[in-house]
Amino acid sequence: MEPAPRILVTGPTGYVGGRLLAALLERGEHVRCLARRPDAVPARAGLEIAAGDALDREAVRRSLEGVEVAYYLIHALGSPDGFERLERTAAAIFADAARDAGVRRIIYLGGLGDDPDLSPHLASRQEVGRILASTGVETIEFRASIVIGSGSLSFELVRALTERLPLMVTPRWVWTRAQPIAIEDVVAYLVAALDLDVHGSEVFEIGGAEVATYGELMREYARQRGLHRLLVPVPMLTPRLSSLWLGLVTPVYARVGRKLVESLPNETVVLDTSAHERFPIRPLGYREAIARALRNEDRQFAETRWSDALSSGARTPRPSEGPAGTRLVDSRARVVPVPPAQAFRPIRRIGGATGWYYGDELWRLRGFVDLIAGGVGLRRGRRDPETPAVGSVLDFWRVEAYEPDRLLRLRAEMRVPGRAWLQFEVDGDGRSSQIRQTAIFDPSGLAGLLYWYALLPLHGLVFRGMLAGLAREAA
Repeated sequence: MEPAPRILVTGPTGYVGGRLLAALLERGEHVRCLARRPDAVPARAGLEIAAGDALDREAVRRSLEGVEVAYYLIHALGSPDGFERLERTAAAIFADAARDAGVRRIIYLGGLGDDPDLSPHLASRQEVGRILASTGVETIEFRASIVIGSGSLSFELVRALTERLPLMVTPRWVWTRAQPIAIEDVVAYLVAALDLDVHGSEVFEIGGAEVATYGELMREYARQRGLHRLLVPVPMLTPRLSSLWLGLVTPVYARVGRKLVESLPNETVVLDTSAHERFPIRPLGYREAIARALRNEDRQFAETRWSDALSSGARTPRPSEGPAGTRLVDSRARVVPVPPAQAFRPIRRIGGATGWYYGDELWRLRGFVDLIAGGVGLRRGRRDPETPAVGSVLDFWRVEAYEPDRLLRLRAEMRVPGRAWLQFEVDGDGRSSQIRQTAIFDPSGLAGLLYWYALLPLHGLVFRGMLAGLAREAA
């Protein structure tokens, strides 16, 4: 029988909450989480999942029973209206329940800012911290600036603007100073707060190693992605116009965009350096934080079944809905009445003299165009006609991953405005198998998006025909 959880995590399906939950479980902690949608939290060893809403007093009370330390990672920024009132109510319910349950410590992540005219968003974040500490439960409040990591609201805002707009008309808030911090460093602070020796409640301001503006983040992101971007300041853009503009060109819909934009004129720079003195954590600068976000995104995307990033039954290319960053995904599957080894046989022979099982003339034309553009074309063929080796060339692809009878992943080396992969997977039993074919494109800026969508009908024809050809050859 597992020991009772000593830690409660609220907001486990949120960006920070999900990362924190994984870090605590990896550390060997026994954790309970409070989730409105328990089915959205993957079951893991050492994890107990409690169903409930932060506004449900009874559910909150039950979730805190026997808990020693509670993480409060709840906010209502996406609510249609009155988010300040909802945040106050939820914080008061939680603070009272924590006191009654005998919780020793609350750990809270709020927003950084020392301006007397704070935006409603930042003012509400700091008011929540005061409410949590008001009932006498020891509270550690972290105040953070921009969080950099694939999937974070601020980073995705920077990504979308930089990827999609070669010329950016920028309001004044783009040049407001902030102190961006990597998501890994935020999680490290939250975990370290479990064991910190404090007396009473304390507030710690946390930030990365460097001060930067959103404009500098955009330029650095563009540099690392190999994009050329021009930023043109336009001071008359109001927060409302800015939020509508964000709603048009980014995934941040206008309601959240406006609340976020209203807080951007406030400087979010660390003034109190006590966190540096009390914690052994030395945060990254924003350049390395962006590089790490992009590296980790590639690793996580490769380690995940790419098809899982699509909603069930997807048949056409669409932006992925998992940890896919900017990637566009076309995933198709076909069941064949043969065992996996037989289903995989045509996959391991693909390319070179064997061809691509559909539209070989189109593949040769694409190779010719690539040669004209200075690329490698199809002339390289493949070294071994039967077994691909990791790192070997295969026409204008290179083998990135290979598992016999299960997986072949190719990385494109033809000239394209972005990065591209083609993956084949086989799963099955002794009687039948499923062949899944997935094409992934990570576009570089607007040119990459135009390339993908301009070729969408042709890609659909070729990918559909190639999968059908593989299935016929396997059977």
